[in-house]
Amino acid sequence: TYNQLISAHGVTMIFFFVTIFLTGIANYLVPIMIGARDMAFPRVNLLGFWLVPVSILLYYGGFFTGGALDAGWTGYAPLTEKAYQGHSLGVDFWALSIIVWAISGIMASTNFLTTIVALRAPGMKLTRLPLFVWAQISTSILLLVVGAPLAAAMILVEFDRQLGTQFFTTQGRPVLYQHLFWFFGHPEVYIMILPGFGMISEIIPVFARKPIFGYMSMVAALFGIVFLSMTVWAHHMFTVGMNTYVEGFFMLMTMLIAVPTGIKFFNWIATAWWGSIEFTLPMKFAFGFLATFLIGGITGVYLASVPVDTQLHQSYYVVAHLHYVLFGGSVFTIFAGIYYWFPKITGRLLSRTLGEWNFWTLFVGFNGTFLIMHTLGLEGMPRRIATYANPAWATTNLIITASSFLIAFSVLLFFINVIRSWRGGEIAGDDPWRGNTLEWATSSPPPPYNFAKVPPVRSFMPLRDLRESGEIAAEPKPEPAPA
Repeated sequence: TYNQLISAHGVTMIFFFVTIFLTGIANYLVPIMIGARDMAFPRVNLLGFWLVPVSILLYYGGFFTGGALDAGWTGYAPLTEKAYQGHSLGVDFWALSIIVWAISGIMASTNFLTTIVALRAPGMKLTRLPLFVWAQISTSILLLVVGAPLAAAMILVEFDRQLGTQFFTTQGRPVLYQHLFWFFGHPEVYIMILPGFGMISEIIPVFARKPIFGYMSMVAALFGIVFLSMTVWAHHMFTVGMNTYVEGFFMLMTMLIAVPTGIKFFNWIATAWWGSIEFTLPMKFAFGFLATFLIGGITGVYLASVPVDTQLHQSYYVVAHLHYVLFGGSVFTIFAGIYYWFPKITGRLLSRTLGEWNFWTLFVGFNGTFLIMHTLGLEGMPRRIATYANPAWATTNLIITASSFLIAFSVLLFFINVIRSWRGGEIAGDDPWRGNTLEWATSSPPPPYNFAKVPPVRSFMPLRDLRESGEIAAEPKPEPAPA
């Protein structure tokens, strides 16, 4: 049961929460940001959407077939063999679920790319696209490249289980499965964080009251990450006995991917430097992202080293690193994006008081949960174990558990905030933040067609241009919404 729950946690958060949620946000924002009325293929969009609940139901249906997947969210072979799973169909339901998920993602990626290429407003050259749209382009390219190998791996898993083939069995090549999975699995990390990078690149300039520093270098860094992310997958496999030169190559490429990420960090900080910073809730979550993701990036450089990774492999250090990258890089950016675009979507502001509680309980709870996991990993505590023999770890794990409840409390506050504000929050107006991009030029919430007339686009900050030229007036800055 413990292994099934741990596996469900990973599958749910990675496949069914972060990726799906970010795709939904992009589906709403990309057309309106480029001055389009809808996605290029609405019916394909709808089909891709309805494949998501099919995928979710397939996976959770495995719990009613004698037991769900219990080999971790990665589903390592040969643990997925029938010899290790008994008569349970949970692995089959998981494999089918991931195949459906991959098809949905490929359809969405094709739709995003077509929409951005074909439906941009007059004057919106590629060099004038908002950085969030560039982030979605890079994400879509990644998913198009790595989604098919993931689906192929799941099909071969089913062949082994149902047709008696020997692709990944103990008589076959179990390590081949790891290559196929991680060729998807590591780019998937960036599929989950690149849209967040795009959100931060929109939020920081607005509340620093400065243009983004190094627009073209930000775009180049995105595509640097896309390319390099497909050359680092085997750093998850340093313990499988690869050739020393191969290990050296993947170690080098893993360290090298820190360069484009570092460029983005430098540009975000340079944008905020000497800016007229307004510490709104979106900006606080953006700074929370910078702090937490930085720790994840630094710990990742250590794990890129073959000797260090060999010692820390499958330990709580890896769990801590992963959550600083994914929680810091995805969840904090999701909260920042929601607080930033909620007024546009609903026409109402979220409560500032509840939002402050939401931010600080999340920030403290997250760091209390995962920061000290690094210590447990260095002390040798392995992950995915239901109990442990070392009594010295008990106090640390108690602190982790208490802090995780603080995260849950923070999320509860967020939902209360959303429900209360949606029903009776302060009216936001069309442009409460004095934003830079086209979505703030239409009403809040936008009409179904987004724009009756698209404003002129002269740069990647069209609304800022119009305000500075006096063609539109800035809305008065709203007062914080009451609790």
